[in-house]
Amino acid sequence: MVMSKRTGLCQNVEPAPDPRLGELGRRDLLFRFGRGLGGLALSSLLYQDGLMGGESPSNPLVAKPPHFATKAKSCIFLFMAGAPSQMDTFDPKPALARYHGTPVTRKYGSMEKRIYVGSPFKFAKYGQCGMEVSEVFPQISKCVDDIAVVRSLHTDSNSHPTGFTLMNTGVQRPGTSPALGSWITYGLGTENQNLPAFVVLPDKRTPQTDLYSNAYLPTTYQGTRLNPKGVPIFNINPPQGVSYEQQEATLDLVNEINKPYLASNPSNIDLLGRMKGYELAFRMQNALPQALDLKSEPSKIQELYGINETISEPMGRKCLMARRLVERGVRFVQIYSDGWDHHENVKDGLRLKGYETDRPVAGLLKDLKQRGLLDETLVIWGGEFGRTADNTMSFFSSNPGRDHNKEAMVMWFAGGGIKGGTVVGNTDELGIKAVENVYHLHDLHATILRLMGLDDMRLTYYHAGRFKRLTDLGGKVIKEILV
Repeated sequence: MVMSKRTGLCQNVEPAPDPRLGELGRRDLLFRFGRGLGGLALSSLLYQDGLMGGESPSNPLVAKPPHFATKAKSCIFLFMAGAPSQMDTFDPKPALARYHGTPVTRKYGSMEKRIYVGSPFKFAKYGQCGMEVSEVFPQISKCVDDIAVVRSLHTDSNSHPTGFTLMNTGVQRPGTSPALGSWITYGLGTENQNLPAFVVLPDKRTPQTDLYSNAYLPTTYQGTRLNPKGVPIFNINPPQGVSYEQQEATLDLVNEINKPYLASNPSNIDLLGRMKGYELAFRMQNALPQALDLKSEPSKIQELYGINETISEPMGRKCLMARRLVERGVRFVQIYSDGWDHHENVKDGLRLKGYETDRPVAGLLKDLKQRGLLDETLVIWGGEFGRTADNTMSFFSSNPGRDHNKEAMVMWFAGGGIKGGTVVGNTDELGIKAVENVYHLHDLHATILRLMGLDDMRLTYYHAGRFKRLTDLGGKVIKEILV
């Protein structure tokens, strides 16, 4: 009981807490208790959404913050399988024309006589930047002010199988390292939980499974292969007579059965991956057909991608599908185009590939730009290695082409974080070897990760006794193409 000085009456007053003894008043106790419970609940929600650092065990594909501030949110990799010729596309070599038809004097492993092959294509300067592009790409040439070309790349293999694996995984042994798309989704998650984070749109012969494999990463980061035409994924539609509610109940039952096993062994990432795969497949039944409904696009957009022309329709469909996927939050889309391996008749073969891909690729760039998506979408174009400046006598006497060359290759970039209208590096006089501002394949991968907001040295996964990386011991960022 305490007497009030103002009224002179006694009244019940709770004594003030003694800070030295850590005593709490009743109201303070209730306030702190409520605040503590709220903090625990908030922490749980943030952790579940992957915002407390580390990977969320309940949702490994939740969107995660990048290491660096970046413009690019999604990536579209246009993979020209077979290796485009650099001196016939984006690296003009006028000196090679002077040597056309003359014997090669440098030694090769083969005893067969070799002859220099000049480019059968004309080059011209385009855009405000004055970039030189082959006549093979009349539509892409109109987009050069948004493109950065790197002419001085090289890799470690001139064999197609190992070249494919190197470009996609950073190593030569297939199936032993995660794909580029797997690394990016591991680092960033995805912004759409109803669609796959990493999508592959194949061509007739490529890719084989190891090119979009998660390898030692959790199975959640495996690429999802979609059919560019017809049913995108087999059995995407539920069986006749099975309702949505029945499917949901079945999925809940399967998860209830699996949860005790997962709780007893939380490190069983394969089981968690399967559980998340079932859930994603269920959600995709509605989301995927809508995302790939190209008929809903206006006719002028379909024409922009070349879907109205037989020769460009296959690539046009894939490029338009890629745009619809990234605008819905898919993180990484890889498009394959076969047929760039021109050991003979490079003149007709490369021109045909131009007819097939030029309008669709240019349409993709233009469409992304007009929708305000190019600034947040990184677009990459290139193959697994480059081509030689010469050919064997047997091929030259008929329709000359070019053989494999790991010492020089060209790739270009556009979109988020790219300094458009830029040309980086150079090859020698004949385009045989990168000689100026030379960059290795690991540097290419480090640059792609950097453009997506990821540090290749910090993006690691502990496996087989050490921390693994896409770039192994690290790569050098190609800073010349960055804004």
